[in-house]
Amino acid sequence: MKDKHRGGRGKNLGPRINDQIRISECRLIGDDGTAYGVVSLDKAREIASEQGLDLVEVSPTAKPPVVKVIDYGKFKYDQQKKANEAKKKQAQVSLKEIQFRPNIEAHDLETKLKRAEKFLGQGDKIKMVMQFRGREMAYKDLGLSKFKDILATVEEMGSQVESEPKMMGNRIITIVAPTKKALQKASTPKSTEEVTES
Repeated sequence: MKDKHRGGRGKNLGPRINDQIRISECRLIGDDGTAYGVVSLDKAREIASEQGLDLVEVSPTAKPPVVKVIDYGKFKYDQQKKANEAKKKQAQVSLKEIQFRPNIEAHDLETKLKRAEKFLGQGDKIKMVMQFRGREMAYKDLGLSKFKDILATVEEMGSQVESEPKMMGNRIITIVAPTKKALQKASTPKSTEEVTES
């Protein structure tokens, strides 16, 4: 018999409900959180029927499986809402990359640090890379020292280092993430306009 809520579709589309549940006994939980304990499936169906609600198998791998008396339509809506919220949060965080050179000019460094501050304010993580070319490889220690100074400046902007700087080939790489402080600072409206001097 096809279930009115699921149209008899495959069980990979969600939890088993009502007539799809085929177990002899289950641990039953009421819609209001009432624990009925371990009851037979017939008893569980009787309780759900009295309340005009559905039986939903919420934990099929438990022994015995856990079944909840609930309005399946509302349950499905809540699950979809949670999934959408989780998806929205995931989409907001992206990984940006900023590259530096050991002999970077002060003006270029300032520009890159401003970009880093902007990314952190947007809630993005930053992959920071110190790139060595040719003879610069002979001065890796100086490059690493400069990279650590840059990281210290970025941390003051409201970031935290997620992974310690690592040498990978001819590059030093680390990832920094924004702190709550950086996000709050970015969301606070500025009282005066920024004036840039040439």
